[in-house]
Amino acid sequence: MFSTLKGKTVLVTGGSRGIGRSIVILLARHGLNVAFTYHRNEAQATDLIESLKSEDVNIRKYKMNLEEEDVIYSVVGEIEDDFGGIDYLVNNAGIIKDNYMMLMDTKDWNKVLSTDLSGSFLLTKEVLPLMLAKKGGAIVNITSIAGLIGVAGQTNYCAAKAGLIGLTKALAKEVATKGIRVNAVAPGYVQTDMISGIDVNSKILEKIPINRVALPDEIASVVLFLLSEGASYITGTTIEVDGGLTN
Repeated sequence: MFSTLKGKTVLVTGGSRGIGRSIVILLARHGLNVAFTYHRNEAQATDLIESLKSEDVNIRKYKMNLEEEDVIYSVVGEIEDDFGGIDYLVNNAGIIKDNYMMLMDTKDWNKVLSTDLSGSFLLTKEVLPLMLAKKGGAIVNITSIAGLIGVAGQTNYCAAKAGLIGLTKALAKEVATKGIRVNAVAPGYVQTDMISGIDVNSKILEKIPINRVALPDEIASVVLFLLSEGASYITGTTIEVDGGLTN
């Protein structure tokens, strides 16, 4: 099922840590050429490449700020030059700036929307022509159950992630006849730096039928499936990976 992925090129945003790092490692180990982006922490990006140095993988890092359209254009051009095109895209990068709406600064609202939603729009728009030229491809957007159920104190994040689900559904219909599939993955609580400041206490765990948070690798495996031929008849779908929390 995954053999057809070998030698293809995937771009993963926010690939230096957390869920993104697990996605990068898993895809590279399945024979894909992996281009991943990072924003600030070059040391983490370099460490990721070094950790895979002993393995037969093709992986490169690129610095990108999803709020800067000219940077997005430039980086996509670099990746096209380095790998000869882009077959798959994983829009994973995202940030949080939590606060109750009455207390939320407009700058924090705009920052999260521009990174988590508009950034995915700008990058996808830039990559789509490369997929159209190859007459096929797949896009996976990492959203969140927050965009499905709402979370107090995260109106900006929830709005961005709900918007990403809407983008997924609409774009899937636009490009289905072009051989391009577009899906989303909505993780629940995942053991990453992003939830390190959240008290995942017994009350939260009681709401999760599996009674634990997810590991980043468990999200990565769903992304791998959605890129593969095993998901060839799946598009416009959001897969919830939340241990049953939203059931």
